[in-house]
Amino acid sequence: MDLVEKKIRFSPIGYTKYLKGLKKSHSMFREGEILESLAIKSWQIAPGNTTISPKAFFLEGQLERITGTAYTNDPVKEMHGGFMIQHAETRAYQLKNIWMINGFIYKGLHNFRLHPTFQISKKMNYFPRVVMDAEIDNAALYSTSEGNQYFGLWLTDDCANYTLAAAEGTPVTSNIIPYSHMPEYESFLGMNPFRTNSAYLKNAIFFDDNWGNNENKHLRFAANRNKLLTRFPSNPHPGVFILRRNSGISRVMLNEIEIAEKLRDQYGFKIVDVTQNSASEILAACAGAKILAGIEGSHLFHGLMMLEPNASVLIFQPPTRFSAVIKNTTDMEGIHYSFVVGIQKEENFYIDFEEVKRTLELIPS
Repeated sequence: MDLVEKKIRFSPIGYTKYLKGLKKSHSMFREGEILESLAIKSWQIAPGNTTISPKAFFLEGQLERITGTAYTNDPVKEMHGGFMIQHAETRAYQLKNIWMINGFIYKGLHNFRLHPTFQISKKMNYFPRVVMDAEIDNAALYSTSEGNQYFGLWLTDDCANYTLAAAEGTPVTSNIIPYSHMPEYESFLGMNPFRTNSAYLKNAIFFDDNWGNNENKHLRFAANRNKLLTRFPSNPHPGVFILRRNSGISRVMLNEIEIAEKLRDQYGFKIVDVTQNSASEILAACAGAKILAGIEGSHLFHGLMMLEPNASVLIFQPPTRFSAVIKNTTDMEGIHYSFVVGIQKEENFYIDFEEVKRTLELIPS
C-alpha cells in the first residue's frame, strides 16, 4: 500500500462547488465513457466474453402475474433464456488531481456521486470542506454508488473490485459504512481500505466493466467465495431461507415466516434473519445449502456468496416489482435460478405454498 500522507491541503472545490459548471454530475457506476474522456491513461484489465443465458425454472402462468419490474426490461425473455449475452471487458482509468469530499469525487467540471444522497451529510453539502485531511499519491477506488446503495451489488461488484484496487495502489473508499454486516465481510475477505471523506488524490485509478460478468469477474467472485468457505466449511444440507422482514426497499410478503417454517418442517431448511443474525451466523447457515430461498432482494447475496455450482435459488417475487438482478449472478456462477411470483393482496403479496412445492420439483437435484 502506498504511503498516505496526513496533511492539510487547500481545496478549491470548497469555493467553486456551487458554480454552474460543476453541475455535470454522474453516479460512480458504469461511467467508463466519461472516465475515458478524463483519463490520462486507460487499459484493459480483462477481456470480455459471451455466454448463453440459461432458462429459469418456473411454473406455467407465473410470468402473467407480473405488473411491474425493477432493473429488468423484459422478464419473459430473461426468464426463458436461450439468448447470447456479451459481457464487456474490465477496464482501468488513471486520472490525476482528484478531490474526494463528502461522498463525491471531483475532477475538473465533473463530479461523481459515491453514495445516495440520504447517506451523505447535508451539512457538508451546504458547507463543503476547504481543506483536505489526507493526500494519497496512488489511490485506487473500488467503490460504486450502486454498491453503496444495494448490499448485493456491494458484495458482487465492489468486493470483487477490491482485488483490482489493491493491485494498483492504495484501495480507497469513503468513510461511510452503509451496511451493518460490512465490517465482518471486510474482515473475512481481507479488505483493509483507506477510509476518508476528505482527501486529495494525486493519481487515482477507477474501474468499469459496464455491468459485464466476464470470466475475470467470475474468478474474482469465486475467490471471495473460497475465502468464506475456508472460514465457514461447507456441510451439505437441504437449504436455507433468509428472512428479509422490513429491511431495504419495502416489499412485504405477508406469509414470509409461514413459508419459511413450512420449508423447515417439510424439507429440512434452516432459517436465518438478516435483521437479527450476524454475517457469521448467516454464512454458517448458508454453507453447504443445496437451495437458497427468500424474497427477492440484496439480503439473498449473503447466501449467493456461499452457494457452489449446481446449487439452486428459489426467489419469491413481488408481482409489482419483478427483478432479474440475482439471475445475473446465478448465471455467472452456474447456479440454477427458480422463482414463484406472489399473489397481490392490497399493497403487499403472499406466496402459495403448493406452488412452492411444485416449483421445487422442477429444480435439478
